[in-house]
Amino acid sequence: MAVLAHAEAGEIAARLRNLALPAHQDLRDGENGLVMLRGRVGGDGAPFNLGEATVSRAAVRLASGEVGFGYTLGRDGEKARLIALCDALVQSSDFGAAVERDVIAPLREQLMTKRQQAAAETAATKVDFYTMVRGEG
Repeated sequence: MAVLAHAEAGEIAARLRNLALPAHQDLRDGENGLVMLRGRVGGDGAPFNLGEATVSRAAVRLASGEVGFGYTLGRDGEKARLIALCDALVQSSDFGAAVERDVIAPLREQLMTKRQQAAAETAATKVDFYTMVRGEG
């Protein structure tokens, strides 16, 4: 689910077009709402409300009965619907392996490549500070 949440809606849709999708219906069209973000003082101290974030959610049912749910940050109802469709397809014995192989695995590789590039760019700007000790007594 994390891979799908980090992918672009167009990328998910393009990969799903290569599959023969079964009949499905939207149980919940993509809709937007807010969730409260919580934080902790010092990382593990007293909890506090940090603020709200916009979230989209959707639900899809396959003709064979599998139900999938999709959530994503932002206001992209179509992306939430595509995530829900992938969730339902992964649960299906007929489509689970194909979705993992043709949709999720390539998106995971793409995400890992982007993260490695960002890490390399960040590492290139690393500065090491050190203090030299003078020999004056």
